[in-house]
Amino acid sequence: MTKDPIYLLDASIYIFQSHFSPYVECTDDAGNELSAVYGFTEFLLQFLRRVNPIHIAIGLDASLFSGFRHQLCPNYKSNRELPDENLAMQLAACNEVCAVLGLSAFASRVYEADDIIGTLATRLRRQSESQKPVIILSKDKDLAQLLENDSDCLWDYSGNRKRYRSNIYKEYGVYPEQIPDYLGLAGDSVDCISGVPGVGPVKAKELLAHFGTLEEVYQNLDKVAALPLRGAGKLGVLLEKHKSHAELSKQLATIVKTVSESAEPFSESDLGSIGRKEIETVAFAEFLEHYHFPFSISQRFVSLVNRLPAEDRA
Repeated sequence: MTKDPIYLLDASIYIFQSHFSPYVECTDDAGNELSAVYGFTEFLLQFLRRVNPIHIAIGLDASLFSGFRHQLCPNYKSNRELPDENLAMQLAACNEVCAVLGLSAFASRVYEADDIIGTLATRLRRQSESQKPVIILSKDKDLAQLLENDSDCLWDYSGNRKRYRSNIYKEYGVYPEQIPDYLGLAGDSVDCISGVPGVGPVKAKELLAHFGTLEEVYQNLDKVAALPLRGAGKLGVLLEKHKSHAELSKQLATIVKTVSESAEPFSESDLGSIGRKEIETVAFAEFLEHYHFPFSISQRFVSLVNRLPAEDRA
């Protein structure tokens, strides 16, 4: 692996992991919750110290119930709730702390963090003459579809688990680029994506092993009955009946990689714009004071910043 990978971070994983964890506790003097922003800030500081990335960008989610997928399917992610006032405040603070720590962060009311990461990965690969590896910090399997090269990796940092293209194939039986097809058939209960009722992971894997894509499955329905699958004789009829569900499910599961709208700053980013900048130490101290972090935690955060290389601080 080359020395300077491109790190793309799925912030929601680390924000909500902290928010819901019984082991991450932080409140201000008035008893207001700060656990989400506390855990996220600590994660960022530890990551900067241990990995020392040169190029890094962060995708934040701000499109719940307002994004284009919800317009396609009102049931999409209907198992989620809008953040209450406190969590909304913490999410804004998580966005703010990225800038203070010299990190480029992007959010959109239309596109999800996955689409931000997908678009950045596509753009930055084109601009990287040395074909820098793309390291995506997340444990979300959906993002595996962005692993185009053998050196690319999906890194569950907290779980200390790295998954490359070969690992995804071993785990799911499909190649990373087939993940949208796989979810189009099998569905994804986490995001309320229906898939085709009666087609689970085993059948989806077998169909894609033979036909490659969802579109090719539907172009070869007459051959489905011959597959070595239990219930293969009725599977073609089932697929035909739920074709619209399969096509919509794949569309919902497909990460957008070519956003070109000038209103979305991430669509115009380049390697220079995601280069890590100096930490504004005064602004960081003001940030901690503004959100009324307990003194002991503020001191520890300042200590973590001071342990970073001097060139990273201003």
